[in-house]
Amino acid sequence: MSPGSLDNIYRDRVILDHCRNPRNRKTLESPDLSCDAINHFCGDEIHIQINLGDNGRIKEVGCQSEGCAINQATGSLLSQSIRGLTVDEVSKLSSKFVMMMKNRSPDPVSNHGNEIIKMGELSALYQVREFPVRIKCVLLAWTALDKGLED
Repeated sequence: MSPGSLDNIYRDRVILDHCRNPRNRKTLESPDLSCDAINHFCGDEIHIQINLGDNGRIKEVGCQSEGCAINQATGSLLSQSIRGLTVDEVSKLSSKFVMMMKNRSPDPVSNHGNEIIKMGELSALYQVREFPVRIKCVLLAWTALDKGLED
């Protein structure tokens, strides 16, 4: 890859849009689930709050992130991608996403068990795999989410 390739990630339409216009930035009061993570190496932070509906599906997400553009875009993308899912579906999506980012999945759309999980706009983050030092920026939000779901 050419030395300027990392710059291309920061110019990606989806990543740039989600960084400049983060979705679900509000802080939820009295959330059903609260998820937080900090990367002490670079200072990136992510804070996620989740409210569940009576049907067990995620009805509301709040996500606040600080740090690099990739971390901020990932938090925004995550907050949109989990809305309407059950906790089990979120766990499967998270597992699939982490596998994709750690090079254990060849593409952003593949089988997970008996179902196909489509990454949608999350697949814009696929290109970050070319820069191993930046993968932690992408995975911080998912680490927070997984810890929050376990608790």
